[in-house]
Amino acid sequence: MIEAEIKSWLNSFVTDYQNRKDVVTEWKEPLIAFADANDPLFLKLKEAVSETHSLPNELLENARTVITYFIPFEERIAISNRDLEISSKEWAHAYVETNNLIAEVNIFLSKILKSSGHETKIMPATHNFNEKELLSDWSHKHVAYIAGLGDFGLHKMLITERGCCGRLGSLITSAKIEPTTRTNNEYCLYFHNQSCMKCVEKCVFDALSIENFDRHKCYNKCLENAKIYAHLGLVDVCGKCVSVVPCSFRNPVPS
Repeated sequence: MIEAEIKSWLNSFVTDYQNRKDVVTEWKEPLIAFADANDPLFLKLKEAVSETHSLPNELLENARTVITYFIPFEERIAISNRDLEISSKEWAHAYVETNNLIAEVNIFLSKILKSSGHETKIMPATHNFNEKELLSDWSHKHVAYIAGLGDFGLHKMLITERGCCGRLGSLITSAKIEPTTRTNNEYCLYFHNQSCMKCVEKCVFDALSIENFDRHKCYNKCLENAKIYAHLGLVDVCGKCVSVVPCSFRNPVPS
């Protein structure tokens, strides 16, 4: 089955990448899921995310499948980021190195799929958004939700079975792959029974509340971190709302 092969390729690539001498980040085993490129939920993203959000077949004319995956950070990375007002150096490194990893994963998977006669469209790991309105033209989080990789938390992040501390990647292909079944199970304790608001408490910049998310205030803090860690690369990131909370490393809602 092609989905099993892609999962094996992804696991092997992440393991090999982690063993490079110049890489300091450590990752857990990735998760992968597949969406039908014609799933009607993609059309709804033009309302739920932005009018300019792309459909798979707008990016690849003969798109049949969207491949999505989540690469979780090792727990120490999130733990390092839980107390400081600025993002920790470990979190900053992980952001940069995981974005680089995602870029290489997509190139690797694309080459394999093309060798089997399938077309692909590679999606960049980040900056798929309008920097004025901060609305995505390709939201990895929403695409991953459609593929059944997880569900959204109060903090607006996607929670997977391995939590939310990590990075999402995706690519589009003409290969027909069986879609992953979306679950109706809840992944966020607040939406499950209102028992947790840790992510709101963690956002010391008042960008996140139960009623609202101020994406501009959030992004301004991300840009402050980008200046601090400019020597590492592009680090417009924060991560305080997920470091450390019940959904950081797992789905905390009982099945």
